[in-house]
Amino acid sequence: MTSKVSSNYDVFLYFLAILLPPVAVLLKRGCAADFWINICLSILGYIPGIIHAWYIISKSEGAM
Repeated sequence: MTSKVSSNYDVFLYFLAILLPPVAVLLKRGCAADFWINICLSILGYIPGIIHAWYIISKSEGAM
């Protein structure tokens, strides 16, 4: 079993997700439904926005 190593860009996105979760999702997935979901989660609570952003970053194959 091989594990996928995060790129430097993903590490940057993880740190950005702590400060601005919707921006990290926007850079990773573009202006898709995940971005709008993250906006709503970030408005409802800062921590849910971060958790969702980290999930999107870890599960996405590539940028946009």
